[in-house]
Amino acid sequence: MKKKNNKPTRKLSMTGGVKKGFRFYTCAVLIAAIMMSFATPAFAAAGDPVNVVNNLSDFIFGLIRAIGLILLGFGIVQVGLSLKSHDPSQRANGFLTLAGGIIITFAKEILNLITGG
Repeated sequence: MKKKNNKPTRKLSMTGGVKKGFRFYTCAVLIAAIMMSFATPAFAAAGDPVNVVNNLSDFIFGLIRAIGLILLGFGIVQVGLSLKSHDPSQRANGFLTLAGGIIITFAKEILNLITGG
């Protein structure tokens, strides 16, 4: 077995200029790493701009539909719990959440009916 040396450790001394240079270097490396992590390539679409806008619209309405379905499910759970506990205010909130979820889920179809498109 090796004998342990109980020598105290000491910090290496750095002058003020070396400390400033090291701080500058570490900040530059961190900023470069952050900038590289946020950099994402943006490819231009080969088609017409109307097609790009339609694709973006479909994507956004898909997100809205997902939120509407979540609210719809939450409203159904709320109505079910209110029927179990016989709480009229909770029942009213449940039906309002249910109606809001239905409207949000079918927002694109409702807008198409209104605009006639």
